[in-house]
Formats: sequence, structure tokens, C-alpha cells
Amino acid sequence: MSVIKEFKTSLSSWNWWRDMMSIAIGCTIMSIGFVFFINPYDIVPGGVYGMGIVLHNIFPHIQVGTFGYMFDIPLLTTAMILFGREFGGRTLFAALLTPGLMNLISSLAYPTREALQALDPSQLAGGIIDLSNDLMLASILGGTIIGIGLGFAVRSNATTGGTDIIAMILNRFAKIKFSNGVLMADSFVVMAGVVVIGFGVGVEDAAIDKGLQLSLYSLICIYVSSRVIDYAIDGASYDKLLFIVTNEHDKLRDFIINELDRSATYIKSRGMYTMAEREMIFLVVSRRQLSQVQRKIKNIDPKAFLVVTDAYDTYGEGFKPFPEKDTVVE
Repeated sequence: MSVIKEFKTSLSSWNWWRDMMSIAIGCTIMSIGFVFFINPYDIVPGGVYGMGIVLHNIFPHIQVGTFGYMFDIPLLTTAMILFGREFGGRTLFAALLTPGLMNLISSLAYPTREALQALDPSQLAGGIIDLSNDLMLASILGGTIIGIGLGFAVRSNATTGGTDIIAMILNRFAKIKFSNGVLMADSFVVMAGVVVIGFGVGVEDAAIDKGLQLSLYSLICIYVSSRVIDYAIDGASYDKLLFIVTNEHDKLRDFIINELDRSATYIKSRGMYTMAEREMIFLVVSRRQLSQVQRKIKNIDPKAFLVVTDAYDTYGEGFKPFPEKDTVVE
């Protein structure tokens, strides 16, 4: 028995190291996407780093990654106070690693401090990746690379903090759905980009005619990155179907209704081995909410039984509306 226990311990340790390596790789990929395809062109893809790009236009002597720390550290501290154990250490690791990697890669990619402050794409990596005349390609490449990096992190049960934390706080205190909270936070960042970059508020020698176009390219980048994240995590599946067997029905019910702002269904079931009658919870959540549910179940009932599968089409309140009569659904 001691050999089996030792093997399980070593396997668990390997899984932990593998996930941390995956998070580090994802953060590195995402940082590369920002440094080479987003930051030099003032594209604002939402989140704390998007706000960092906006503020860098006002304070060019401060790097984008440093602004990431300025936002993430207070948000991380608040999340740890409010959510405690529910807030994963992996997210803390990813959120603290990414800005540092972004600053490091930026310092290596630009030849001088002046070029770094200006984020001059003509001097980035010797000018071999200057896409100043092809911002559409920069938006698509940047969104794709960022999406791949975030996909690595999310698959290892981590996020990079930022707007996700804001959405969690809004969900807890304002009862705003998590997805709506993310949308609100990212929309605010993009609008800030329109004001600062588009209309040149607070920026010397602002190119207003170009700034409004850059704000539109930001929307393209956000769309591409969100689609790539979906495919990186679970192909074309967007919703997750959960079957949960637990002894803590009341705690889980309170979490589903009050924090997830969802409902679920009890299904009468009977164990094949014990023949005991039990109630199984049938629940559908979004991809973003899956890790949140997994952490909650682990905290309230580590002995629970959970099955997760893809829900390719989900109709009803909180999901897609039913097709109109005589409508062909592909």
C-alpha cells in the first residue's frame, strides 16, 4: 500500500509541475504576442494589459508590463481577501509572471531605451517584424498568439487575473453575471483606448486620424483571441455539461444559484454497487465558469463525483434562444 501511495504522490507532484510549466509557457507565448504584435501598434485588446497600452501613451517612460503590475497586484490582493481559498494560486502565479516576462522581452527586443519608450516597430527586433502598414495582420497575429497563450493557462486551471477578477467581484457584490462582468470591464478598457489613442486626450502629438482605426482593430484582436481560446481549450465546444454526485447539496445549490446565477436539475439516481438512492445534479455552465465550479466542488466536497462533457448547443434561459419556427438549424 505504501508503494501505491508513494506512486500517487509522485504522480500528483508531476501533474502539478506539468501544469505550472504549461502556465509558464502560456504566459511566455502571450507576452510575445503583446510585445511583437500589439503594443507597438497601440492595439487595445481589453484587460489590464490593454489599459497598460493606453496609459503608456500618456506615460511613455513606464512599460506596459509595469502598468500590468500596478493593476494586477491590488486586484490579486483584493481577490485573495474576498475569495480566499477559492482564488487559485495558479492564477496568482500567472498574473505575476506575465508582466515581468513582457517587460523582459520588450527590453531585449528594442535596441535603445528611447525606442522602448516609443515602442517603435521599425526598431523592434531590428525592424524585421514591422507591420505598421498592415495593422489587420498585426491584429490577427496578435489575437491568435495571445489566445494560444491564454489557452495554455486556462487549460491548467489558471487565468492571468485582471478583468476576470473584476468580473468575480461584480458577480459577488453586484450580482452581475461573470460573462457580463468581463464584457463590461473589457468594454471600458477599449473605450479608454478610443478616448486616449483615438481622440488624443492626454497624449502629445497624437495621430487622431489613425487612432480611431486602431480602436477598431482592437475589436478584431479581441474577437480573434476569444475564438482561439475556445479552440485551444476544447475545440468548437463553448458550454460544458456537468453531472455531479455530492453529499453537500445545500452548499452547492447556494453556489450555483447565488454566485453562478444559474439553475440546475436534480436527477434521481441509484448507485449500482451500493444500490443507494441519491440525487445527481445536472448543470450546464459556460467554459469560463467551469474551473470556478471545479474549485468550489473541491473545496466543499473533495469526495464528490463529477463528470464534464461538451454541450455543443444549449437552448433556454441564460443560453441560446430556441430557433424560430421553420428555421433550419445547421
